[in-house]
Amino acid sequence: MRSCLGGTNSPGWHSLVPRSPPFGSSLCNELGLTKNLAALRTSRHFESTCLVNKSENGTPKNNSPIAAAEPPPTSHAWISELCETVRRLIDLGTPRCEALTCLATAGETLAGPGSVVSILVVDQEGLLRNGVSPNLPADYLAAIDRLKPDANFGTCSAAAATGCPIMTPDFLADEKWAELRHLPLALGFAGAWSMPIKSDSGTVLGTFGTYFIDRRHPSPDEFRGVELLASTAALVLAMCH
Repeated sequence: MRSCLGGTNSPGWHSLVPRSPPFGSSLCNELGLTKNLAALRTSRHFESTCLVNKSENGTPKNNSPIAAAEPPPTSHAWISELCETVRRLIDLGTPRCEALTCLATAGETLAGPGSVVSILVVDQEGLLRNGVSPNLPADYLAAIDRLKPDANFGTCSAAAATGCPIMTPDFLADEKWAELRHLPLALGFAGAWSMPIKSDSGTVLGTFGTYFIDRRHPSPDEFRGVELLASTAALVLAMCH
């Protein structure tokens, strides 16, 4: 099965794919329009979450942070519905990369315009690799590739090391980002937070990170939504390993 992870030096892993499929190119077209999945694509919220980021003339915008469709009033409800749909799609053989892309897109929709999600996955060597990061450029992903989980380094790295959510509301004020803060700052991000992706036994499988253009913490609604998304990501990783 196709994987978004890699490292040619790691046995059994495919080469690294630095960027995820663009919005709508395969996820909605292949999953939503496939005959066998048509019955599952009945959720209006699922469709709106996976919309392509388009300009007024209908053409995709180039590499801009997602201008996401406005989520419905009750975020918990539509996130729960989407996660259940992703679980069903995985049961039907949906590739891991596409399922994770849908979860990342939902996280960006939940966090609001300008927010970007990056799902990192722990590889066989215990290093963090890109799972899907639909709106982060390849050079940024290359710079953070193969990070070792470390409680005193970065946000996702610290979340992977501690198994706990890590908040970095301001890159400039957090010494864990002293060596790398120039990277997100150059992309216009001010802060981030990360939720560990854990198996039922508590093993950290990866991280669900969200970058913000504002200095802030996630809202309680965002936190609860990402808990659901990360839980579903754990199922995706377990079922598609």
